[in-house]
Amino acid sequence: MALNKGNHIVETIDGVRCSLVETGASKERADFLKKLLEHNQYEVKVVGENEEATTFKVWVADLLFNPVIDVYQRRLKSFTGKRVTPAYWLQQSTNETEAEVNYWSFRK
Repeated sequence: MALNKGNHIVETIDGVRCSLVETGASKERADFLKKLLEHNQYEVKVVGENEEATTFKVWVADLLFNPVIDVYQRRLKSFTGKRVTPAYWLQQSTNETEAEVNYWSFRK
């Protein structure tokens, strides 16, 4: 799911109500998201979208989880304990020093 779309989709997967994290993910992307979300204490379910299982849907068994909100509010932690930025989430940058850069500044 793109970070510019705030849709919150909920379905029942294997008898558990889940929130959609991403659809159309490659195997590598689904593995990355699964590891990252499990590192953040979420129960993750990955389901193939088609019979060949070339694209996947990633689900989280937490109805309140919304990737847009959780990424921009910096609720997720990377594998080294830094906050996840949109660039890190989208795998555009894995630079750990970038993970703590804020997009605002504090003024007194």
